[in-house]
Order: sequence, then structure tokens, then C-alpha cells
Amino acid sequence: MKKQFQDRLAVVSFLLPNFLGFLAFTAGPVLFAVALAFCSWDLVSRPRFVGLANFWELLGFHATVEGWRPNDPHFWKYLYNTLFLMMMLPVNILGSLGLALAINQKLRGTYFYRLVFFLPSILSGVAIFYLWRWMYNPHLGLINSVLGSIGIAGPNWLSDPRWAKPALMLMGGWLSIGGTSMILYLAALQNVPAELTEAAAIDGAGGWQRFRHVIWPSVAPVTFFILTMGLIYGFQSGFETAYIMTGGGPFGTTTTLGYYVYNKAYVEFEMGYSAAVACVMFALVFMVTLVNWKLNGRKLAL
Repeated sequence: MKKQFQDRLAVVSFLLPNFLGFLAFTAGPVLFAVALAFCSWDLVSRPRFVGLANFWELLGFHATVEGWRPNDPHFWKYLYNTLFLMMMLPVNILGSLGLALAINQKLRGTYFYRLVFFLPSILSGVAIFYLWRWMYNPHLGLINSVLGSIGIAGPNWLSDPRWAKPALMLMGGWLSIGGTSMILYLAALQNVPAELTEAAAIDGAGGWQRFRHVIWPSVAPVTFFILTMGLIYGFQSGFETAYIMTGGGPFGTTTTLGYYVYNKAYVEFEMGYSAAVACVMFALVFMVTLVNWKLNGRKLAL
């Protein structure tokens, strides 16, 4: 009996610091943000309970002479921006898989190429953003200089509403394709049994058939994980990029929901409204993740 008590005490002693840290730095702030979403607070006066007013202002519509209009048109515009930037996710996944297939070959210098491709993902994000901001400079930037050398007038990348989002998507692809996703795919490819690919080759299967029927099913769980994490990250990301490179402009073209949360909280000091936006973001992430799990997770189970 005494031995069991000592064992339980040891288990509790190991778990308690992590549990207290979770309560203090994760569960507590989350619960506070949910409660704050039902209040109006400017960081100076005391929080004032307003019920569902923040959510009605955020998600509601009102009738006008021209028809129904959203109470907060900025939210829907920034939601569109967020979803638009997430369209790069399939390209990133395919690019990561392609790079992993390339560097999985037994060629000279493979380890060097792995390092080169992975290097951008471990560099400081702020430094990379400043580097790309210089590259996108319409007058002194590297990209327009190269385009000008072949007779093409480059656009004003970050100040033109037509090019701002594609510019950020191009930079995001450069950061993501050779990053963690490539490493995960590389690990999955190295765990594909060589007997399967050899047997398929003996049966006359070509390179595409071996990829489709042997390699792709083997890396499907990794693809599902990367897609799920990419969707979650896509809804939450965009703050650092917009803050450093564009300031959310031009004309709100690159403002995402994450940057909108920051603006409402620390620029306009509408803490309750900012918390409401964060709660809606959480609901969107949860629903999209659940749908992805139901569709793709079920296929993996089969």
C-alpha cells in the first residue's frame, strides 16, 4: 500500500509542473479570451458585459437600400484574404513531395542539397521578410532588376493590390516547400519497403505507376498530417508577414484574420471584439479540421 502511494506521488510530482504550466499559459488565457469575447474592454476602464453584441457586429448583416450588407465588411474581406493565401497549400505539398523524391535518390552531394533546401526554414523569419521586402523593391530589388535585364518592366510588388497577395504567396512557397514537409516526406519515402517497388518494377510498372500504386499510398498518412497542419497554420498565420512587409496594405489586401486580431486589440484597443474574432477563428479552424478528418481520415482508415 505504501509502495503504491509512493508510486502515485512520484507520477503526480512529474506531471504537476507541466499541468500547472498548461493551466497558467494555455487553458487560463484561452478561457479568459472566451470570456472577454462577451465583453467590451479598452484596457483602461473595467470590462463591460455586452453579451453577443461583439459576435453580432462581427457576423451579422443589416438591410440597406442596396440590399443586405455585413455589419463588419472588414472581417469578410480579411477572411477572403486568408483563404486566398491558403490556396498555395496544395502547391507547397506537391513541391515538398517533389523535392523529397529528388533528394531521396542515391546521388553525389545529396546531403548538401538537403541542407540547402532545408536552410530557409531554420533562418530567422524577420530577417527573411526583410530580405524579400528588398527583393520586391520596385527600383532596387533583385527581382525587378532581373526582369529589367530581359526587357520586362516588373510591377510594384507590395504596393499594387493585384500583385501583393501573389508576392506573399511566392515567398511563402519558397519558405515552405523545402522545410519540415520535405523532411517528413523524405522520412516516409525512406520507410517505403524496397521490395514493393522492386516487385512493381519486375511486373512491368513504370515510374508513374510505381509512384501511384506504391509510393503515394505509403506517404498518404504524411500527406494527411501535412494538410491538416497546413490548414490550421493557414488560418492563424499572416501576422508577421503583413506587419513587416506590407502593414496589411495596400488597402487591406494582405490583412489576414490574424493581423486583424492584432489591430483590433493593440491598435484600436477593442479587446473584447478582438477576442470575438479569435473565437470565430478557432471555430473555423475546428470545423475545417473536422471536415478534413472526416473526409481524408476515413479514406486512410479504409
